[in-house]
Amino acid sequence: VSLQMMKHAWDNYKRYAWGLNELKPISKQGHSSNLFGNIQGATIVDALDTLYIMEMKEEFKEAKEWVEQNLDFNVNAEISVFEVNIRFVGGLLSAYYLSGEEIFRKKAVELGEKLLPAFNTPTGIPWALLNIKSGIGRNWPWASGGSSILAEFGTLHLEFIHLSHLSGNPLFAEKVMNIRKVLNRLDKPEGLYPNYLNPSSGQWGQHHVSIGGLGDSFYEYLLKAWLMSGKTDEEGRKMYYDAVQAIETHLIRKSSGGLTYIAEWKGGLLEHKMGHLTCFAGGMFALGADGAPNDKTGRHTELGAEIARTCHESYDRTSMKLGPEAFRFDGGVEAIATRQNEKYYILRPEVIETYMYMWRLTHDPKYRQWGWEAVEALEKYCRVDGGYSGIRDVYSNRQSHDDVQQSFFLSETLKYLYLLFSEDDLLPFEHWVFNTEAHPLPILDKDDGNKEETQK
Repeated sequence: VSLQMMKHAWDNYKRYAWGLNELKPISKQGHSSNLFGNIQGATIVDALDTLYIMEMKEEFKEAKEWVEQNLDFNVNAEISVFEVNIRFVGGLLSAYYLSGEEIFRKKAVELGEKLLPAFNTPTGIPWALLNIKSGIGRNWPWASGGSSILAEFGTLHLEFIHLSHLSGNPLFAEKVMNIRKVLNRLDKPEGLYPNYLNPSSGQWGQHHVSIGGLGDSFYEYLLKAWLMSGKTDEEGRKMYYDAVQAIETHLIRKSSGGLTYIAEWKGGLLEHKMGHLTCFAGGMFALGADGAPNDKTGRHTELGAEIARTCHESYDRTSMKLGPEAFRFDGGVEAIATRQNEKYYILRPEVIETYMYMWRLTHDPKYRQWGWEAVEALEKYCRVDGGYSGIRDVYSNRQSHDDVQQSFFLSETLKYLYLLFSEDDLLPFEHWVFNTEAHPLPILDKDDGNKEETQK
């Protein structure tokens, strides 16, 4: 079914928005997010590996030809370093590792080089925004006192290690290893990592901590850096398990109805809210369970299962059986969005991602059943003539579409569904690690790691 869904999403993108970043499935035209500046083709690059894995050979070939002829980074525009890294660099790297086509390696390295000026700050903590023509960077104007954001500068590691690996240029790996040096020198409040870090002073901004937006993939990449290194990156391992310990102590709570959730921390006060983005953490805890220190393995798997259940409840308690952007645990409310601006669903993958990890790591059939419920809801409420659209209010009985088919729907949501219903030997965890946009990167065996050590 996810194959047919992919076909519907892709064919309509091709029909109405080919070469543009994303599709507006209701108005049947292109959509361009300012995150990518003037770079075009986000959906194509993001979907390459999904097309390849689903054996959509014709479509993959067309996409490859588009990349060869039209993917251009010589644009005078400001881009999000984080978004371009996870979608474009990640997408090109995976396409290369899966297909062996040299064009993808070449483009990935070329784009990686264009991102390097983002690290030209006093501390080496990169800017959020970069003009890829002038090389001038800055941070989001709303971010605490000119700070860079933890999830943004903390989600470059996997791709940049692979860029060094594929280009023979150690600079990429050095840039991301330096980020860790800065973090390790700093005092962490209660062992937690605030979401804001000033790239000039090297000091934390506001003490807000979140495992959802602004924080999420930083933690994911600590664990995955260790896994991707063939479990030789001890620093990554230690940082991850120490962080989980602090998260468990300070942020993980149980509602009166028995649902485990991860709260957000604001200068020592907890906000009892959990974002859809935070739901990825169930899969992360389960994936990291195996390496957990002193007999904590069972606890990490159990945490994963509890988060999966809570996130399933957030879906189950809506009219559409699709989860809201954020849901709360206060004032007698559990796993429900109480604010209008948190009731939307934009085709996000995190809950399905967690089902996929939980299925692969436990083979409990309920995860496939929950995944199937999500498929039925997507088909019923998000599928339109011209593709798939997000929903403005998942509690409403009348559909109100947002008219965007996000590139991550093809890259992540549909890929995780496909993997949830595939055999475990398709992209097995012992050989592949998924970047935060679901782009599979191969685990570098120990010899590769040592080669790089000696080069440094």
